[in-house]
Amino acid sequence: MRLLEIGAKACAVLAGVLLTVITLMTCVSVIGRNTTGWTIVGDFELSGTAAGAAIALFLPWCQFRRGNIIVDFFTAKAGAATQERLDRMGALVLAVAMGLLAWRTTIGGLSAWRSQAGSMMLGFPEWIVYCFMVPPIALTAVIALTQAARGFGSDAGEAGAEARS
Repeated sequence: MRLLEIGAKACAVLAGVLLTVITLMTCVSVIGRNTTGWTIVGDFELSGTAAGAAIALFLPWCQFRRGNIIVDFFTAKAGAATQERLDRMGALVLAVAMGLLAWRTTIGGLSAWRSQAGSMMLGFPEWIVYCFMVPPIALTAVIALTQAARGFGSDAGEAGAEARS
């Protein structure tokens, strides 16, 4: 689990850096547009692209910390063992979903690479975004599968209990 935690943290840090860079770029573009008339061409394309990649990069840390919203309306009065089994089953369902998403995102990236698809204004290659998205989605699947198999550690369990309340 320690290696998964390190990978999840690295993805989250990379996402934070990516969002910081995109925020600074947007600020420069807006300030330039409103003061000198100069702007960064395609800034909205880069912002959207970076936001999509950042969301994928935050997923492993969210799953590791059990930060997903848990709706426990029907299970609030169930015993701890039942809730643990249901949480593990939920982690397994998420692992399968993320595995499928990683697979289909890989296919989409290969298709974008073969067709040399690019953004409308800049022609920014779409396959690069897929390269940023596939590894963290796959890591999220591995983390969820590990949690389904082994259960949740004490640190992650505390975060899950906070999300549940």
